[in-house]
Amino acid sequence: MSLSASHQKINLKRLAHVYYTHENLAEAHKFLLDFGFSVVKSTDNEIYYRGYGTEPFVYCAAKGTENKFGGAAFVVDSMEDLELATSLPGATPIHDSDAPGGGKRVTFIEPVDGCPWHLVFGQEPVEMTETFPELAYNFPVSKNRPVNKTQRFKKGPVPVHKLGHFGFCVTDFNKAFEFYTTNFNLKPSELAHEPESGENVMTFLHLDRGSEWVDHHCFFFFKGPEFHVHHSSFEVFDFDVQMLGHSWLEEKKYENCWGVGRHVMGSQIFDYWFDPSRFILEHYVDGDLVNDETPINKTQAALDNLYVWGPEVPASFLQ
Repeated sequence: MSLSASHQKINLKRLAHVYYTHENLAEAHKFLLDFGFSVVKSTDNEIYYRGYGTEPFVYCAAKGTENKFGGAAFVVDSMEDLELATSLPGATPIHDSDAPGGGKRVTFIEPVDGCPWHLVFGQEPVEMTETFPELAYNFPVSKNRPVNKTQRFKKGPVPVHKLGHFGFCVTDFNKAFEFYTTNFNLKPSELAHEPESGENVMTFLHLDRGSEWVDHHCFFFFKGPEFHVHHSSFEVFDFDVQMLGHSWLEEKKYENCWGVGRHVMGSQIFDYWFDPSRFILEHYVDGDLVNDETPINKTQAALDNLYVWGPEVPASFLQ
């Protein structure tokens, strides 16, 4: 779908939730609780999970005959944006959502690889369920904690705050880039190119909200031979909490994919895990913020540009 530059864009406000289907929903459920989600609604075939933030839910797990990614949902600014979305490829009419938070919804099918997307408006937010102290730290010549002020932590699953970003592999990078940046207020924070051809093969996109500070990326994609979801990423409070979650998942004998380490593009501290269906979920903290004054960073696609410290990139991450 190619649109002119004068076409009115659909204004995305924030990333809200993702959908996954699991052959073994019971095993997926155990992992998702250990990963840090809380159940907010359960039916015979679906379980909705929330974090401790104000989103009604951040992850929906469905029971099915295959393990499959069901797309992500963004909150839009207005009903007008939902009406615009009904003209997108394969779009449904505007309809009521029966998911936690309610509201109105449109689902469409992106035209490159046929992945469903969901847009929602009018969800009812929920109250936050957790609060964390912003810890003071002692440095060699700057001591910020009073005498006898200790740091003590409790073992357990790391509470997830929000869905921060997701991404997948596309079969036609240029077509995908045109579709997403033409139809939505998505703007590249990063573009990575092949060293020999100079062809762009990866991008990290943020929401263009003008001067408002937003996350470095809410969505990314890269070129590859076959479409598949790469990972969905969930923000946690701080590095200590993240490491508590890492230790908890290790103790539960889940498989670490990659981490803990510090990315270059986006700068966040990452920790990637395989769930029992072999989907990758990430805990992250301390990502960059950008706005309309942030220039697009153009770099070479290379392993060295993926991380500045941490374990070597495993082959299982480069799928």
